[in-house]
Amino acid sequence: MSILQEFKEFAIKGNMIDLAVGVIIGGAFSKITDSLVKDIFMPFISWIVGGDVDFSQWFIVLGDNPNNLTSLADLKAAGVNVLSYGSFLTILINFLLLAWIVFLMVKGINRLRRIHANKEEPKKADEKPAPEPEDIKLLREIRDQLKTKNS
Repeated sequence: MSILQEFKEFAIKGNMIDLAVGVIIGGAFSKITDSLVKDIFMPFISWIVGGDVDFSQWFIVLGDNPNNLTSLADLKAAGVNVLSYGSFLTILINFLLLAWIVFLMVKGINRLRRIHANKEEPKKADEKPAPEPEDIKLLREIRDQLKTKNS
């Protein structure tokens, strides 16, 4: 088998296609979550913290600031050593929200699976088993007769 044929079989396997669909949906879902954090949750968090707060502008200057710059962009352009923890906080909140949403989705899917599994439960012990098919009965009779003739 040639390498191209092997690659073709690999690429069209169901698992590979499922993975590709998952990555594409994950990318779109990431954009939704980013918007949820940026446009919905961050304004509420900023309001709770106390005013119009842009977390991306939260930083600590770790060195000399000879020109007394106050903007993060200006400090970085001047080469001042800056710990910009606000961006990290935004990304951390984004991650926690994404993890929470995925957890809720998995929990919901597992609940649906349990409901579906309960619908397909095997028959209860007190119910009578299904009657034995005629052909099985006939084959058993033939087997028993052959045993008695050979004895």
